[in-house]
Amino acid sequence: MQNPDFVSNFVSRNLSKTSNMKYGFDNEKYLKIQSEHIKERIAHFGDKLYMEFGGKLFDDNHASRVLPGFEPDSKLKMLMQLRDDAEIIIVISAVDIEKNKVRSDLGITYDVDVLRLRDEFISRGLSVNSVVITHFNGQASADAYRNRLERMGIKVYYHHTIEGYPENVSLIDSEEGFGKNDYVETTKPLVVVTAPGPGSGKMAVCLSQLYQESKRGIKAGYAKFETFPVWNLPLNHPVNIAYEAATADLNDVNMIDPFHLEAYGKTAINYNRDIEIFPVLNALFEGIYGYNPYKSPTDMGVNMVGNCICDDSVCCEASLQEIIRRYYDALCNLANGKCNDSEVSKLSLLMKKAGITTDYRKATIAAKQRKEKSGVASAAIELADGTMISAETSPLLGPSAALILNATKHLANIDHSIKLIPQNMIEPIQKTKVNYLHGHNPRLHSDEVLVAISMLSLFDETCRKALSKLPELNGCQMHSTVMLSEVDRKIFKKLGVGLTCDPVKKN
Repeated sequence: MQNPDFVSNFVSRNLSKTSNMKYGFDNEKYLKIQSEHIKERIAHFGDKLYMEFGGKLFDDNHASRVLPGFEPDSKLKMLMQLRDDAEIIIVISAVDIEKNKVRSDLGITYDVDVLRLRDEFISRGLSVNSVVITHFNGQASADAYRNRLERMGIKVYYHHTIEGYPENVSLIDSEEGFGKNDYVETTKPLVVVTAPGPGSGKMAVCLSQLYQESKRGIKAGYAKFETFPVWNLPLNHPVNIAYEAATADLNDVNMIDPFHLEAYGKTAINYNRDIEIFPVLNALFEGIYGYNPYKSPTDMGVNMVGNCICDDSVCCEASLQEIIRRYYDALCNLANGKCNDSEVSKLSLLMKKAGITTDYRKATIAAKQRKEKSGVASAAIELADGTMISAETSPLLGPSAALILNATKHLANIDHSIKLIPQNMIEPIQKTKVNYLHGHNPRLHSDEVLVAISMLSLFDETCRKALSKLPELNGCQMHSTVMLSEVDRKIFKKLGVGLTCDPVKKN
């Protein structure tokens, strides 16, 4: 009975039509000044620029949550303005191939995501040069993956594990180090190096290519495009704290860049890994160029996000909500055995640093109050105007499905006593779920409710009105007193709702 594709298509067509979301980020300004800044960096180096893209080139939902107005594919749109001068290298670690590492947000393995990324880039008119398999040490799974890609007509290169990387500079900067790696032939002045996730070896690929280009007499430079932390926001700005929350599993820590402070007498924000690696990079650059073109890790970046925040208070509020959301996600992951106590502890400390508790989230309080009153699992959502709508579990509906009905009825000024879906329509759906599909939970999920309303809207004006209000849920905050199913979570993500759940499993 579940039809998420139907709902996803509806949301994609209609989400931008009637959203009351408050904006704190100027996306048009960002697209303009970011592409101009990258062009300046290319010109600075001469023949070629290798640009390491940290984070996601598209599907950047974290950025769109903490910077309302930032579109999830903004970086891709910006890159498309440079597509005549750009080509892309996609990087994947042989270690991740062997482990079948999965992207938690999409639920697909990194090796599958490489192909998805490639298809997305090509469909947008971008040139994909090749795939580089890093950390290669003879893994059979990597060989099999390379063979699979080559049968598809995709160029594949190996970059090997270098003993002592990144500290062993003398070995790295030699024919037995970077010199052993396959040389990736490129033709465009901008080479974007991206990957399915962190730890793939993007920086090492860029540096290896600089070494190889230098041997061939080609002037090439390196730059890093990392959206977070935002270098020209304060260290403890909520947007930067939210970045630490997003990378709690990696234990990243935001820091004042000491190299930047020493060189320019100005405060800039970076994070521990870039700061720790900079002395090594300095030695590598001196080995390749004879000098380091950068005086600090912040200098290496080209990020202009901080210059495009148009309403700081909106971004601060969104970031505080994101920090709490990450905390609840970690609690639920811990309950499911998917993370450890240290991640939860770090997020708890970050909430203290931001000066908030879970009670800061109004939907959380409302959902728990509804549960205390009803004695059953409940949910609540805070609408754009501050109105709080709640719902509880019933024999027919789960709390999230009931909440969608209550919220859309309120937004459409439909009397709460009116039943959008007649009971005699719900009962046959439940019978099919239990008797024919052998399900254990007869209650309707969010997607099943939306499909039912969609069908009824063909001849029912009230359902049409309710359905038309779905886009107004974009940017709203919701809490459930139980962990929702994957189907429900995906629906709320498609609707643009910020969802948190107590780490309590359904009965």
